[in-house]
Amino acid sequence: MHPRTEELLQHLDSRRDELRRAVEAVPEALRSRRPGESRWSVAEIIEHLAIVERQIVALLRRGLRNAEASGPLPPARDTAPVLPTIDEKALLDRERRLQAGPAVRPTGASLDASWASLEHSREELRATLLAADGRATESIRAPHPFFGELTFAQWHAFVGYHEARHAAQVRATAADLTR
Repeated sequence: MHPRTEELLQHLDSRRDELRRAVEAVPEALRSRRPGESRWSVAEIIEHLAIVERQIVALLRRGLRNAEASGPLPPARDTAPVLPTIDEKALLDRERRLQAGPAVRPTGASLDASWASLEHSREELRATLLAADGRATESIRAPHPFFGELTFAQWHAFVGYHEARHAAQVRATAADLTR
């Protein structure tokens, strides 16, 4: 396996574990409760993550398919880590309020349904990353509404950081609900 693929899979796994621990620390009876009128419940946070990840999987699959339309991608030569190419501090800065667009706002699905959807989208994201393992994917790029243009690999890194950002939101929500 290519070093970048390994790096990204480990990143995704560790961030998912962080999110899981954050959710499990919230009493079950509070997971669907909003801590304030304009704030999301834990269940809504997980639904948002599932929606976003599904959309990113579709974006990356389309990009990979388009890039390979004229033939297989060449072997990857770059083995430098991907994670340092993302502004982790900006992504995790919860003081910087980011407004989710209508297409990624929660609709009221249950926590169980949203978690199952999130697990399914992660399987698909991992499969997409593995399908490009060892291939030069730098030409596959797409804009992010807040963070600018990201490469195929950076989008995978973004997913992990996005989960970490929302794991912090889950912890803050739990603290507000248990005061």
